[in-house]
Amino acid sequence: MKAFIARRYSKVDKLEMVDLPEPVVNDNEVLIQIHAASINLIDSKLKSGEFKLILPYKLPLILGHDVAGVVTKTGYKVSRFNVGDEVFAQPAVLKIGTLAEYIAINETNVALKPQNISMEEAASIPLVGLTAWQALIEKANLKKGQKVFIQAGSGGVGTFAIQLAKHVGATVATTTSETNFDLVKRLGADVVIDYKRDDFETMLKDYDVVLNSQDTKSLEKSLRILKPNGKVISISGPPDVGFAKQMNTPWFLKFIMKLLSFGINRKAKRLGVDYSFLFMRANGNQLTEIASLINNGAIKPVLDKVFTFEQANEALTYVEAGRTKGKVVVKVK
Repeated sequence: MKAFIARRYSKVDKLEMVDLPEPVVNDNEVLIQIHAASINLIDSKLKSGEFKLILPYKLPLILGHDVAGVVTKTGYKVSRFNVGDEVFAQPAVLKIGTLAEYIAINETNVALKPQNISMEEAASIPLVGLTAWQALIEKANLKKGQKVFIQAGSGGVGTFAIQLAKHVGATVATTTSETNFDLVKRLGADVVIDYKRDDFETMLKDYDVVLNSQDTKSLEKSLRILKPNGKVISISGPPDVGFAKQMNTPWFLKFIMKLLSFGINRKAKRLGVDYSFLFMRANGNQLTEIASLINNGAIKPVLDKVFTFEQANEALTYVEAGRTKGKVVVKVK
């Protein structure tokens, strides 16, 4: 099969297209012929080596976290899927590799593709959908009538999270540039703030939840717009002890992460609010819930641009520029 690999950690090296053997399917895995995969900023961060201390990948590495395709083989213990099923998935954290023609994934991390969207649209969903679900539903337990502030509303996570929060019945505030106001309003945002011109801290008050995806300054401001016992869930750091336990890191890394999050945890405690870091994990059951919302029309994928498989490097560069509206997808088949 053809696949794009990173031979070493580098910010400047291009991904290399190579021929590799088709993956071996283990007992609990399904082999997926990949029709589409999406590009996420984490792919660039992995390629540059930003996470090499906490995510021990072996090089060369096939990048890619999202996949939509067709099951072509099943392990003998697989019970959820059959050959020919159209599926979408997020591989487990150390099992990534969707910038390829095939991938083997544990069936517990796979779900049937929503019936009313294309393969390209389905491939745009898993990482951002699971991130929004685990932040807003699992961690924050967001309820009808609550207020949530979702930063960077026109990005991949933002476009999904706004729709999910509105489905729950929350009031949604978000930040974006003025050119994207119409987009986030169509998705359901109630309060839209131009991050280039206005300071959200002066405009928002008594919020229940913040989904933070920006820098440390924005994170500290987010603490101050919460009501007592409110929650900030950050997907941009700093990592905390909970993440260290999730990844089963060595003791010294647990200690380092405790130090990294000490300052923000102390500020949160002084304000009577809660801080936690989220590193999304694969979950087929949650993807099935998400697929149901898409099938019912409650959530619609937002695609910025679709590249060919051969244009994977161009797609990665496009995402690295940081101006995407929704998701960027690579069409493999």
